[in-house]
Amino acid sequence: MPFVESAETLRAKLHMTDAKTSSLVGVCIAVVIVIALLVQGVFGIVSGGAFEVVKADEQAGESEAGAAGEEAGEKENAEALDLYVHVAGAVEQPGMYALPEGSRVQDAIDAAGGYADDAAESSLNLARPVSDGEKIQVPTAEEVQDADAAASANGGAGAKAGNASLSDGSVIGGKVNINAADASKLDELPGIGKATAEKIVADREANGPFATAADIQRVSGIGAKKYEQLEDLICVG
Repeated sequence: MPFVESAETLRAKLHMTDAKTSSLVGVCIAVVIVIALLVQGVFGIVSGGAFEVVKADEQAGESEAGAAGEEAGEKENAEALDLYVHVAGAVEQPGMYALPEGSRVQDAIDAAGGYADDAAESSLNLARPVSDGEKIQVPTAEEVQDADAAASANGGAGAKAGNASLSDGSVIGGKVNINAADASKLDELPGIGKATAEKIVADREANGPFATAADIQRVSGIGAKKYEQLEDLICVG
């Protein structure tokens, strides 16, 4: 047998002529077992290290995937904010805000922190859709009172506009159609001089017709206070 022959050879080399062959066989077996255990331990360490490396790589991949997902989500949210509006006047935080498509005046006011203490909260149509680049002016209660007084004082001019001819579409139901009236007709409105009337005509030619009467506020020089004077005297058609 190999173990017996190995034991005899080992005994001869070590001059252990008196040792029994069975004892030497036991020693050889023990040595083989020790070597096997050592090899198994080394293999386990190497395998464990490889497992840790693979696990670390997987965790790094998951982290990169998570970061990519967050970046994609942020990009998607940014793309959803299609409207930029300027909220001014009696709000807590006036400024420019990005809003989702289809937002209303109320959404713009909420984005600006809500009304200020002196705001005339009932002065605006909160359900009106907002348009990109629009300025939303929230007046104070005092400004509304002043505008009402000015409108009463200029009632004669409003009557003059209401009596104008309807044949050219410049007047509808006694109100001046800001999408059809020429500069001379617009000049008849209270608070609208020749220069502002020409701006209204130039604006609708450059940017298209006004969607609502309130859109006249996109014209430079026409703010919330002046619009209050015009609101009951103008229309779109």
